[in-house]
Amino acid sequence: MPQQIEPKLLTGNANIQLSKDIVEYMSGQSGREIGLVDAKIERFNDQEVYVEVYENVRGEDMFIIQPTSKPANDHLMEILIAADALRRSSAARVTAVIPYFGYARQDRRTKARTPISAKLVANLITQAGISRVLTMDLHSAQVQGFFDIPVDNLYASPIFSLDIANQFLRALNDIVVISPDVGGVSRARELAKRINAGLAVVDKRRQTAGEVSEMTIIGDISDRICIIVDDICDTAGTLCAAADIILSSGAREVHAYVTHGVMSGDALSKIAASSLKSVVITDTILPTQEILASEKTRIISTAPLFAQAILNIANGTSISSLFQTKTLDWLYGRG
Repeated sequence: MPQQIEPKLLTGNANIQLSKDIVEYMSGQSGREIGLVDAKIERFNDQEVYVEVYENVRGEDMFIIQPTSKPANDHLMEILIAADALRRSSAARVTAVIPYFGYARQDRRTKARTPISAKLVANLITQAGISRVLTMDLHSAQVQGFFDIPVDNLYASPIFSLDIANQFLRALNDIVVISPDVGGVSRARELAKRINAGLAVVDKRRQTAGEVSEMTIIGDISDRICIIVDDICDTAGTLCAAADIILSSGAREVHAYVTHGVMSGDALSKIAASSLKSVVITDTILPTQEILASEKTRIISTAPLFAQAILNIANGTSISSLFQTKTLDWLYGRG
């Protein structure tokens, strides 16, 4: 058998807990202790980012784990400067593991004289010497094409399907998966297919950015358990409004599964006061104490999936295999 390559992992400051969970899982899989590379990522007095790596990384396959969550610009700069430090230290390859790619929503020009910021960030990442990007549930598929390097986009829907099968074991036949907008239909269809459920769509119309003026439901949801699936929950306004419309259209109850829990402003208060029965998010963004204390929110881990993806990339094996139910059952200890 070929010898397994052991990658080296460096974490930024955005989600240290996820990085620790990833190396813990990798340690369990390999049977030997795997730790994060000893490094310092801090700020000078004027808030410039400073990186120093204390270990020898010459010829190593390096992975920087860092979502570009709030504050997005600071966390992005940590990735860029850490990558530069590793390349100048003769690392063989640098892969950026960005569980939440924060600029993905700015993927096109919505008005005259506006930027395509996702493309600019892709250029910055490439020019920093990063060889590959590993992320999860990009806001839109075209962002992968903004990069001139390989991009592996993992999906949360396989993890969600396992959780739904466990949480709604005796009511799977009553579930309808809801896309909160037309743009998310492919994501909702993928989850619905995995759990053999029906599909419906919320058709929403906006007067201004961030403000929905009208919503209608396309599909039969009468007396059904409805699960809204989305990639991002930011202010939670649309999510809560969609839950109200769904219930008023005859649904039995409404739950939400969201990959990235941005939770800006009073999002948690809106969720607490809403008709949503539960909101499940992943740990791609470090959950705040308020999120952890919320009675309606629950967090599921992406660490096993990211850990296995990192191992597969390091050893040149398939990433697409991680989308299969059999593989996910094994990763999450349900096989």
